[in-house]
Amino acid sequence: MPEATQTPALRPEHTELVVLSILNDGPSYGYAISKLIAARSGDAFRIGPSQLYPLLTRLEKQGLVETDWEEIKSKSSSPESSGRKRKWYKLSAKGQRRLLARIEAHRRFTSIINSFIPHEESPGLGA
Repeated sequence: MPEATQTPALRPEHTELVVLSILNDGPSYGYAISKLIAARSGDAFRIGPSQLYPLLTRLEKQGLVETDWEEIKSKSSSPESSGRKRKWYKLSAKGQRRLLARIEAHRRFTSIINSFIPHEESPGLGA
């Protein structure tokens, strides 16, 4: 049987915690959020557009994030031409409360799981 050394996939509640944590650091847009998640996890976690944007939409509908649009123009475009739009996401006060609840739930869960993990000096480990 192979060893279980792979990084587990993020569960939905963990994905929400990670995205809210990124937004707790300041407003961001989708692509930047996905890049920050990969960077902060050492590329262990990658959240693609098909997972990220539905989550951001749900968070917006629940009032956990607020959004704003920015128009992005290339340097070579004329002043009268329109650019593409970029949607920015910002953590709301309700989102901050949800983040704190997710963090506390994660810490409780981790503490319980850790109670089952034997210490290094326990018999049977490394044998």
